[in-house]
Amino acid sequence: MEKRRFEELNLSKELQMGISDMGFEEMTPIQAKAIPVVLEGKDIIGQAQTGTGKTASFGIPILELVDEDSIKIQALILCPTRELSIQVADEISKLGKYKEGIRVLAVYGGQPIERQIKALKKGGQIVVGTPGRVMDHMRRKTIRTGNIRMIVLDEADEMFDMGFRDDIEFVMQQLPAERQTIFFSATMPKEIIKFASKYQRDPEIIKVIPKELTVPRVEQAYFELDEHMKTEILSRLLDIYNPKLAIVFCNTKRKVDELVAQLQTRGYFADGLHGDLRQSQRDRVMAKFRTGSIDILVATDVAARGIDVDDIDLVINYDLPQDPEYYVHRIGRTARAGREGKAFSFIVGRDKNKLRDIQRYTNTKIARKDLPTLKDMEELSRVNILEKIKEEINKQDFGKYSKMVDLLIEEGFTSFDIAAVLLKFYMNENLNLKHRELDKVDFGRSQAKRSQEITRLYINIGSKSGIRERHILAALVKDGGVPKDRVGEIDIYDKFTFVDVDADSAKQLIKRLKRIKGRKVKVEVSNPRK
Repeated sequence: MEKRRFEELNLSKELQMGISDMGFEEMTPIQAKAIPVVLEGKDIIGQAQTGTGKTASFGIPILELVDEDSIKIQALILCPTRELSIQVADEISKLGKYKEGIRVLAVYGGQPIERQIKALKKGGQIVVGTPGRVMDHMRRKTIRTGNIRMIVLDEADEMFDMGFRDDIEFVMQQLPAERQTIFFSATMPKEIIKFASKYQRDPEIIKVIPKELTVPRVEQAYFELDEHMKTEILSRLLDIYNPKLAIVFCNTKRKVDELVAQLQTRGYFADGLHGDLRQSQRDRVMAKFRTGSIDILVATDVAARGIDVDDIDLVINYDLPQDPEYYVHRIGRTARAGREGKAFSFIVGRDKNKLRDIQRYTNTKIARKDLPTLKDMEELSRVNILEKIKEEINKQDFGKYSKMVDLLIEEGFTSFDIAAVLLKFYMNENLNLKHRELDKVDFGRSQAKRSQEITRLYINIGSKSGIRERHILAALVKDGGVPKDRVGEIDIYDKFTFVDVDADSAKQLIKRLKRIKGRKVKVEVSNPRK
């Protein structure tokens, strides 16, 4: 499809300025197809997932068509989650920032309704909200529908999956008959089409063809493995590629919780997102992900809808989705804003049939990769060490170490010999790869034997209590009576700490360690590191 620029739409000068400030130049495929039709006042059903520029597809026409001289509500946008409602309202506000008098209001659960009522009384042309809270405002008469000329259902399929159908029907029945109705959905199940037919007039179906739905800047690959190998291979991939942010998709809420626990035990900064979490919990997890407090988000498909984060550079399908459309939706989370990204899938047994369906649907050949090995891990570590050495050399801050080197040179050793020996020491003593033993055993029964070699202890105190690694180590040695050389990794979190020790030392610490830095503590065995 030929690229089209926003200038071709003959929009108002103020709106063009807002679009330019957002950095938009050429329209995405869904924008090029949808915006002209919406501007004509027609009803549409549009298929597009988050990350394709969908919000601008309805946001730009709304801003162009509303009357800024009237402060009454003229456009209503329904979103499945608080997170997405805020994002949509924010983007539309930025697009319309040069249009004087335009107000965009977001209403959603989890925020005091009195604050929203006060904002609604001041007036605003565009309201974005979750179905339940919008319905509540309608019943209170704080959202009056008489002037609404446009209704948008964003992520319609998710709202149905989350049980909002009755709420949406209530909202639709309160709206004027003369209105424009717009549905956007990542997938197009028959239920959505049937529902839309009740509330739309001759809608135009706008569907981005599969080859445009895939993201060309995403490197796609798959790994064939057994089910019990998944967490280990995931850990290796995270170590090798070291993503700034990563999303790992699972098919069930239970699997999300299990995998998060396993990753946290291994020392990764991970958290989970699924439908059983309260909105406040979802908000906390997303805030941590956005700020980088956690860099791995484990999620189900439904929970991940509405996530709009640009810095995700790795997506892993821990479980392959049942529907090829969900695969496209998942990998679209990476390679945003011109960046490149990677999307890897784990294939177990009959997943090969699903993989064939996905390749056929997306018209894409997905390459098979070999499972990452110890050599891959070692090579990565060598590269990282060399980069660190280069960085330190560039700093030119050698201090007392340069004097030590001078002494060795005076004794006749070359600088090459000294550097090589020091590098050897560093590699041997500090390159303790998390999985260095794994290539010496198969992924079956021998794991149980290996897991007994190191015991991971859980201690119910963390950094929020002012605890640092030196406090933990001192308590283990002094009060627990464990030799320092028997203590492995110490991972301190906000409210708890993990410590690796040998099995005998673990038993001793559970019995003897009662206080750390004057605070009572409980020591118990966590899941063994795998």
